[in-house]
Amino acid sequence: MVPVNNYSMNICIKNMVCNRCILVIKQVLQSLNLQPVQVSLGEVVLSHKLSAAQIKTLSTQLQELGFEILDTHQQRLIEKIKALLIAQIQSDSLEEHFSISEFLKGQLLKDYSSISRLFSQVEGTTIEQFFIAQKVEKIKEWLMYDALTLSEMSFRLGYSSIPHLSAQFKKITGLTPTQFKKIGGSRKPLDTVLH
Repeated sequence: MVPVNNYSMNICIKNMVCNRCILVIKQVLQSLNLQPVQVSLGEVVLSHKLSAAQIKTLSTQLQELGFEILDTHQQRLIEKIKALLIAQIQSDSLEEHFSISEFLKGQLLKDYSSISRLFSQVEGTTIEQFFIAQKVEKIKEWLMYDALTLSEMSFRLGYSSIPHLSAQFKKITGLTPTQFKKIGGSRKPLDTVLH
């Protein structure tokens, strides 16, 4: 946990990967009479510092729901990377030549090679593989709900073509998007998608 100033506290939370997670975290905070200044993917800013007992209670309640308070700088950085990339995919508007390295350098103000190395060491996969796996899960979601055509999916996720999207999808799942849709394949929870 990193204090933001004398009057507030920043808490990073692992596995907080979607808008529903934000709602759940807000409910937990409310049940503990903690008023957040801000709740975003992977992070909570509180208006005041918590006591050790409050942190322990919060941590216990979050663990029961599958979340975890992160307490090291490296863990917080990795969760921030994941949250930023997931948010980009969920925005449904990736540019065709989206550069993960440029995006993360701009967001984190850190050298990409060092954060990439750290991510790979801790997660056992590269940032790029994580990003592709997240994109594939988004495609699965759209396929399951028959939400978009392959052309629309390709455009929204920044693929150069439908064959490129299909090739990455098949490499990860072993199925083409059409085969996946036909057999009614399943999705993974976002917090478990690594590669």
